[in-house]
Order: sequence, then C-alpha cells, then structure tokens
Amino acid sequence: HGIHVNAIGPGRFWTAMTDKLFSDPAIYDSNVSMIPLGRPGVAEDLAGAMLLLASDASDYITGQTIFVDGGWLANGGVKA
Repeated sequence: HGIHVNAIGPGRFWTAMTDKLFSDPAIYDSNVSMIPLGRPGVAEDLAGAMLLLASDASDYITGQTIFVDGGWLANGGVKA
C-alpha cells in the first residue's frame, strides 16, 4: 500500500519539560558526560531527520528508527 513506517529516536534533549533537570549543573554534567557531542539536543537538531523522512529522499526507507542522540548509543549508551 506504499505506507512507510519510520521513527525518530531522540536522545537527551533540553526542552521545557527537561529545563529543571538541565538547569542543575550537576545533572547537566552527568547527562552531558554520556554524550560524545558534548551537549544535550535541542529541537532544531531533529529537523534534518524529520525533513528526510518527510521528503521523497526517504521513498525507500521503511521500518527504521533514526536515532538523534549526539552519539550516545554509538558510545555504548553508557557514561563516557
């Protein structure tokens, strides 16, 4: 039927819901130490994956999850 089912898997993102956590220096440092790119994600970091999946460039992609996590999973998903 031509239906594509894909997902975006965000990592640790600084949002209104996580602002209290990331505003605490100890919690910020603990979380960021696990992320190879050295910072939490922001909403704009999701734009590329969203545009890809919404475009014709993803016509042959289905059943996939694109992780946008600053390298956290590639780092083993553990504290660096």
